[in-house]
Amino acid sequence: MTDLLWLWILLGVVVVVGGGAALLVPRSRKRRGGGSTIAAPTTGDGRVAEPGTAAGPAVEEAAPEAAVEPAAPALETPEPVAGRMVRLRDRLARTGSPLGARLLSVLSRDHLTEDDWDELEETLLLADIGAGPAEELLDALRTRVRVLGVRDPKAVRDLLREELLKVVDPSLDREVATTGPTGADGERLPAVVLVVGVNGTGKTTTVGKLARVLVAEDRSVVLGAADTFRAAAADQLQTWGARVGVETVRSDRDGADPAAVAFDAVRKGRDDGTDVVLVDTAGRLQNKAGLMDELGKITRVITREAPLAEVLLVLDATTGQNGLNQARVFGEVAGVTGIVLTKLDGTARGGIVVAVQRELGVPVKLVGLGEGPDDLAPFDPEQFVDGLLG
Repeated sequence: MTDLLWLWILLGVVVVVGGGAALLVPRSRKRRGGGSTIAAPTTGDGRVAEPGTAAGPAVEEAAPEAAVEPAAPALETPEPVAGRMVRLRDRLARTGSPLGARLLSVLSRDHLTEDDWDELEETLLLADIGAGPAEELLDALRTRVRVLGVRDPKAVRDLLREELLKVVDPSLDREVATTGPTGADGERLPAVVLVVGVNGTGKTTTVGKLARVLVAEDRSVVLGAADTFRAAAADQLQTWGARVGVETVRSDRDGADPAAVAFDAVRKGRDDGTDVVLVDTAGRLQNKAGLMDELGKITRVITREAPLAEVLLVLDATTGQNGLNQARVFGEVAGVTGIVLTKLDGTARGGIVVAVQRELGVPVKLVGLGEGPDDLAPFDPEQFVDGLLG
């Protein structure tokens, strides 16, 4: 009986030990995050084999996906420059210019009283033409209306057109310099165009559109992304250039020295025999002395490689008299040679053309007519005045 009891105890121990051994056999493990499983290979003695040993093949890692390069923008053909201002004139004629309509309405009245002349003056001032040019225009109109007794609507329009043209001044040279000088050794240097302005005027976009204007005129162009403070500025400019096959010189890091980038762009333009180098700069507040000093540094560094052909100041036409303050300071620091007026398709303040020219003594050379890539046009005084008058 005792022997039988010991036999049952021995069998129980064997069962318990066998079950525990079964718990030591490694089980298949699930791949984290997935529904399928990967079995772990084992050696003959039950240990987990290392991947790649003879006991079991290595588990192959999934090959990384190849990086997909972003597609380059399709090469575009810019619209011809000739006739772009006609679009502005036609647009204004369809919608009606507030400035021109009010002037013609008052001047066509049978008898002009002092109240009528005051209304004309108010209209001109609200259009940001400036006090001096407004007084000059009104004096000329008073004299001619009294002498000629003009009342016929067509005659009034012709008279007003003539006087508006005088204050807009068609005699100013409005051509953007695109032919560089010749160096001391006879080398033809690129025409270097520096583009400046405050934040929010559409400066980088204007540089991109100007590149399209130059390409449309069969000029070779290099872009310099010297706005190193705004992270997206260089990418934005490079995209504009790529669309028309124009190279962009830029820094590999944000916050790089903008003068160094500008210098490299001019040097590349010189080495490649490029016609025009367009240098975009960071948007600057005219009351920030440090930023304005930086602009002066860019100017000095560029001229070591080639003289500046143009310094274009980009102004928002809707800013009115505040734009004159901007123009004044930039004129002192950077030696502005021409104005680019953006958002001129809204003409309630079209008189800013006259005011900014009088303030700086330099012409409006280019105007932005809308949001399209080819909505930048050389300024034509006659087309502009015709657009104002409808």
